[in-house]
Amino acid sequence: MAVKKTSAAFSEFERAAMRDRAKELAAEARSNKNKAQGENDVLAAIAKMSEPDRSMAKRIHALIKKSAPSLSPKTWYGMPAYAKDDKVVCFFQAATKFKTRYASLGFSDTAKLDAGAMWPVAFALKKLTATEEARIAALLKKAIS
Repeated sequence: MAVKKTSAAFSEFERAAMRDRAKELAAEARSNKNKAQGENDVLAAIAKMSEPDRSMAKRIHALIKKSAPSLSPKTWYGMPAYAKDDKVVCFFQAATKFKTRYASLGFSDTAKLDAGAMWPVAFALKKLTATEEARIAALLKKAIS
């Protein structure tokens, strides 16, 4: 008879996140082999979001597909993410993911956004207008250059 031990070092939320990440790694392997599967996974993650995160995520997804079509959609820690050569370049984090007051668009160290000795790698999003979309498109082009 196996005894299930729980660790005091991790909260239930953290253990659930680890289980989710293990499932996601398997899905990520499928996505790396099949861009359409990655697209489906991202659209499913977006569909689970509540408003206004869902609407922003849909618009960012469309913007990334248009501005940086070479990026492959995939999920990353349950978030919509976009990769180049199987390495995440950028991701959308819903405000509800960590119960914050704004969503964010983040860039990994793979993104080529370097500007001197210090530069931003995440941007808070309260809403998207044409101005923000233009700025995001420019960041995407620089990130994958």
